[in-house]
Amino acid sequence: MPVLSQRANAIQPSPTLALDSEAKAMKAQGLDVVNLSIGEPDFLTPAHIGEAARKAIEEGFTRYTATEGILPLREAISQKFRRDNNLNYPPENIVVSTGGKHALYNAFQCLCQEGDEVIIPTPYWVTYPAQAILAGARPVSAPMDPERLILTPESLKKALSPRSKVLVINSPSNPTGGLYSAEDLEKLAPIIKKADLWVISDDIYECLVYEDRPFVNLSMVAPELNDQVVITHGVSKSYSMTGWRIGYLAGPSPVAQAAAKIQSQMTSNATSVAQKAALAALTGPQERVAEMRASFAQRRQRILELMAQIPDWTYPNPLGAFYVFPKVSSVFGEKIGGEVIRHADDLARVLLRNALVATAPGTAFGSPEHIRLSYAASLADLEKGLGRIHDFLAGKPLSFGG
Repeated sequence: MPVLSQRANAIQPSPTLALDSEAKAMKAQGLDVVNLSIGEPDFLTPAHIGEAARKAIEEGFTRYTATEGILPLREAISQKFRRDNNLNYPPENIVVSTGGKHALYNAFQCLCQEGDEVIIPTPYWVTYPAQAILAGARPVSAPMDPERLILTPESLKKALSPRSKVLVINSPSNPTGGLYSAEDLEKLAPIIKKADLWVISDDIYECLVYEDRPFVNLSMVAPELNDQVVITHGVSKSYSMTGWRIGYLAGPSPVAQAAAKIQSQMTSNATSVAQKAALAALTGPQERVAEMRASFAQRRQRILELMAQIPDWTYPNPLGAFYVFPKVSSVFGEKIGGEVIRHADDLARVLLRNALVATAPGTAFGSPEHIRLSYAASLADLEKGLGRIHDFLAGKPLSFGG
């Protein structure tokens, strides 16, 4: 048969979704698997959002919309930027897409061409390098400060080359929970300006910031760079709407226009009913957002307490999102669960198949000495899962009674 394209062969399936699928398959077999591998809130979508979708269906709002999204939704997003970030993005500078990942894909496709380099602070979300490759660019790793979990000016300068075109900034960060302060971004701004870089600011975890730290992005602290910044965002994490698949992009007019053109040849509009649901999310009561954030803050505190009981695991303090990213290399070379642990992939596999706890190996995030744990799970699952990991690594017998 004819061969596949180099593009298709260069890309691997999302490893976090693959582990999530294996964990769910094991659970479907009746196994008591605790899934800490996936970044998905366990809350129900707030009722008024679902009601808006139901009403949209009843009213027959099930046809095509404008590719860039319905105007009321783009107006609501514009208002969100003014209200929460003091940023001015008119509706024509906003494109609604089928999830935050799709918004990112649009951004990479608009900004990159063959031979360009995309600077990606490492550890990174697994999708950034893949999307850079799909856009014909080469991902370039820029190590983050291991304690602050941010990109430093020194690391950015080392990653620069004449081919550098795009810098990705994700704050709060998946997988580390790292958070940039205004001062951090101000230090990067002159380097970005001098290098004439586009910046993709992935703000999907904006609402999930703890310890009374403020959320800021590059446009907020360095408005002189607004013409170089493209923001990607969505409703998945803030409103527990992962399956609704509504994201959005905001940026300079040429980028928004190009993104709409690209999307028109890919998916056309995001799902009409989901757009109505997202409109209700952004314009309706916000109390549930605050309640979910408070619950995540409680879970964050508890998972840090539980991880402190596991010998030799080290981890910086996560200030946002709902992940912790412990370094687990202390067990490398040991035989655990009948298998010699060489890297995080081995440990994640052994934990899933022996302790029935699903985690995400750091290899996929550019850091094979770490694993990612999500505290988007319930407190009960965090207690159970971390307890199993502790006992399994300590050689204690495990019970899977529920």
